[in-house]
Amino acid sequence: MKSNRRNFIKKSSLLIGTGLIGNPFSVYPSSLKNYTVGEIIDIFIAQVANAPFPKTVDTLKTGSKEQQVTGIVTTMFATVTVIRKAIELKANFIIAHEPTFYNHLDETEWLENDPVYQFKRKLLDEHGIAVWRNHDYVHSLKIDGVQAGVVKELGWESYYKQNAVLNLPETTLGDLITHIKTKMNVPALRYVGDLSQRASKLLLIPGAAGGRRQIEMMQKEKPDVLICGESPEWETPEYVRNANEMGEKLALIVIGHSASEEGGSEFMAEWIKENLPEMPVYHVPSGNSLSVK
Repeated sequence: MKSNRRNFIKKSSLLIGTGLIGNPFSVYPSSLKNYTVGEIIDIFIAQVANAPFPKTVDTLKTGSKEQQVTGIVTTMFATVTVIRKAIELKANFIIAHEPTFYNHLDETEWLENDPVYQFKRKLLDEHGIAVWRNHDYVHSLKIDGVQAGVVKELGWESYYKQNAVLNLPETTLGDLITHIKTKMNVPALRYVGDLSQRASKLLLIPGAAGGRRQIEMMQKEKPDVLICGESPEWETPEYVRNANEMGEKLALIVIGHSASEEGGSEFMAEWIKENLPEMPVYHVPSGNSLSVK
């Protein structure tokens, strides 16, 4: 028992040192074998400053906080394919980063008679699967968990300084695009700029932060390249195009929302392995709903 406690303290101290979590001793010890959905949610949000938030989209979409967890699947979207994989793995708790029912707040009243919604909901309910969205909380860790996961996926940990700016050895926009496509296994990327443009200072903003925030961050940080998940074409892409037209050396890489944040779901799986080492956990990438030809 003393040996287990020493290992727990050692692991927790390492995580605290990285800033990825706070002090875990005020919550549940990792030696506890049986967890409920609610306990696992509470363990995670206890590491977030000023949590729980009074307003958040990070709510339980299906299932009960009281149910015992048999295994966890982390993913970007709780797709039907991901749900079926969770059933196969005997995992009854899915932690997704994005909505389950096609709108930001997961409102379902307007979908009650829709066959797609009914099919998905029935699949979840029949197999007793709880789905929790972890969006606001994982982004609010001392070091944004999604950003940290994406940086690791891209192999850029040594250039990461706890914010959105990375200073890499000088490369070109074209080589950056090739690197991202390879590491993230995406077939194509959209971009604005000259592929031969030299680049070293990057601004990494996964997901869809909104055009105004992306532009304001570029104004502040003066990067060579902004790498984002997505942006309306009339906002950031148009701003970057106009900057190029006036002679500025500025580029934009648009990865796509799903691929740009999948690393955050992998981060979540690693967090569970570190903090709940006896809990079966699987990262199941949901992939992109859109294909390219």
